[in-house]
Amino acid sequence: MSYVKANRPVCTQAGGPIELVIEPRPRDLGGFSVRRVLPARERRMVGPFIFFDHLGPAEFPPGEGIQVRPHPHIGLATVTYLFEGEMMHRDSLGCVQAIRPGAVNLMTAGRGIVHSERAGEDLDSHSRLHGIQSWMALPEGEEEREPAFAHYPAEELPAADHGGAHIRVIMGEAFGQVSPVATCAPTLYLECRMPQGVTLELPETCEELAIYVVSGRVRAGQVTLGAGLMAVAAPDDGLCPEALEESVVMVIGGSRLGERHIWWNFVASSKERIEQAKADWKEGRFDPVPDDDESVPLPD
Repeated sequence: MSYVKANRPVCTQAGGPIELVIEPRPRDLGGFSVRRVLPARERRMVGPFIFFDHLGPAEFPPGEGIQVRPHPHIGLATVTYLFEGEMMHRDSLGCVQAIRPGAVNLMTAGRGIVHSERAGEDLDSHSRLHGIQSWMALPEGEEEREPAFAHYPAEELPAADHGGAHIRVIMGEAFGQVSPVATCAPTLYLECRMPQGVTLELPETCEELAIYVVSGRVRAGQVTLGAGLMAVAAPDDGLCPEALEESVVMVIGGSRLGERHIWWNFVASSKERIEQAKADWKEGRFDPVPDDDESVPLPD
């Protein structure tokens, strides 16, 4: 997904096990709503996660759907995870892959990659799209690695029932399950489906940890979180969210990577590298996406 400018998230200081609550500001992209949670002014990253967008849910009539033209990335890995719908990924490596609910598309930009995301095979019918797209900054030693793409079908992601909750391990290790999705730094990414009344004690293996409520309502410490809110855990504190109603909660976290700069679709540990990427895109030095001749121009 290309970085579109969204209204700035609102952050509220909390207490106890919650350091910060982030409320995204939705942006309507013409029948398609995006809620940008990260980066926020008060909190740029959680572990390696530097970008966290809640896409939809959106409904499209026949003949319409998401159409994100080819655009570049450097210094990050993108993770697309859908609850509903379908997206077609194409990139400058020649990879073409449909992503459907429960699967993972992992694109590692490294020194540079270009990709597009368009409606899938459901374009000609009434369709819905709902999911999470996130970017993970790469460790300094991995920022210039060769670009790569990997697809993990839904059935390859492990799941576990723990304390009454059903948990899918998207990335990392939790509750005795290890995801096959490759990571460049210690990372935790979970989808937790929690019936009303269930309390989930989350692993305390991450330097940084946050929860995001996709739907429902949960309590963490003394804070009640409705759909669309993220709670960032205080340092050295565990999180035990309790579902006040049937809820879907995403858990993100991992090792602290240090400061990163982000401009448009570029992430880097130096501003000079971002300036180079700007020039490379403007001058046409990125490899193109085969069979997709459109492109997103460099913003002013």
